[in-house]
Amino acid sequence: MSTTTVDLPLVASGKVRELYELSGSPQPALLMVASDRISTYDAVHPTPIPDKGKVLTGLSVFWFAHTAHIVANHLISATEGVPDAVRGRALAVKRLEMLPVECVVRGYLTGSGWKDYQASGSVSGVALPAGLRESARLDPPIFTPSTKATSGHDEAISIEQAAELVGDSDLMHQVAEVSIALYSFAAAHALERGVILADTKFEFGIDTNDPSRPLVLGDEVLTPDSSRYWPADGYELGRSQPSLDKQYVRDWATASGWDRMPPAPAIPDEVVEGTRERYIDAYERIAGEPFSAWLTRTSA
Repeated sequence: MSTTTVDLPLVASGKVRELYELSGSPQPALLMVASDRISTYDAVHPTPIPDKGKVLTGLSVFWFAHTAHIVANHLISATEGVPDAVRGRALAVKRLEMLPVECVVRGYLTGSGWKDYQASGSVSGVALPAGLRESARLDPPIFTPSTKATSGHDEAISIEQAAELVGDSDLMHQVAEVSIALYSFAAAHALERGVILADTKFEFGIDTNDPSRPLVLGDEVLTPDSSRYWPADGYELGRSQPSLDKQYVRDWATASGWDRMPPAPAIPDEVVEGTRERYIDAYERIAGEPFSAWLTRTSA
């Protein structure tokens, strides 16, 4: 499903998701639908990855359930109020006032963090010890927020700059603490299942319908789109790692000769299938059940 259409008012459409207005709920709610679209370098490829949206949705539900003791989240239901046509890839969620920052936590030195470290000895302004190698574990993990770009690339910022964007220093420091706690809990769980959670990003909002205006975890959470997952048995310090996430497509896109400017190229069949296999593998390892179990639970 490269596009999603339901008979509800469309609120917003992104690279992967559509948001629709849900009526009849006791609180303001949205229908969040994950398509099978995939993007690299901020451009959406014309080739969908079958079942990708269902993996993202199923894993998000798994993590929302397992991290609710750390912070509240926006999930209302994966079935109640969800139209039959998008069951398994859609969630009814609370409507939040989203914070204008991406909350990135890095537990390993990889990706743009590795490039930053090679150039400056730090990552997003966070100084790190000298002599670290690619894919080194960071203990403790570091919080490196970024902007939410409406077009182009997100930009790394300091926690002080993030606090300015949010307009509340205390709230931003709470966000940083909660982000680290979420990452640490998820990384420990994943490692028990034979998977390394190298880094991830979270999005938070404020529930304005609650007088106490609590911090709430929103969007997707700890999926192969928003995280780097590595098979633990393939980990080797000093190099890039095999992955169970979008990095597989990024690597293909980089090697393809594409100049990273839209339009993004079509993805070959073997890369589509390899990506689908990696996403489903991530679900099954982390959730500890066959992917088919999620499909059965959410079938109409």
